[in-house]
Amino acid sequence: MARTSLKTGHVGLNVTDITRSLDFYERVLGFEVIGRGEEKGREFAFLGQDGQLVLTLWRQSAERFRADVAGLHHLSFQVESVDEVRAAEARLLEAAVEFAYDGVVPHGEGASSGGVFFHDPDGIRLEIYAPTGAEDAKAPVAAAPTCGFF
Repeated sequence: MARTSLKTGHVGLNVTDITRSLDFYERVLGFEVIGRGEEKGREFAFLGQDGQLVLTLWRQSAERFRADVAGLHHLSFQVESVDEVRAAEARLLEAAVEFAYDGVVPHGEGASSGGVFFHDPDGIRLEIYAPTGAEDAKAPVAAAPTCGFF
């Protein structure tokens, strides 16, 4: 059987408050609104960067994210450098976002890749990381990937 080459297109997230989530993803993470639906009971937003769709928000949830049910574990965004991770961290701190760990941490002890791990307004687990630059930081969890159990 021939193998199909797949890559992630965009990610859709269920949220409880579309206005609050839009503020977070636009103001704090820098996404732009590409499209929006505001019909009562069918609210959504298409978010992207440079006109490219990255994320969709759907107001379909009555409860915050729960880590104890099957589904999304976390959503990760890659940037070019650890300096960009630190700039994002500064914006997140200013917005009083809930972090899983303090500061930039590597993906594992001795790993060069790493980033910041935090939660959106609905408690959805998010990560902003760079492929290199975190090798001097200490991993908060030695026995497992940092992004695994937070």
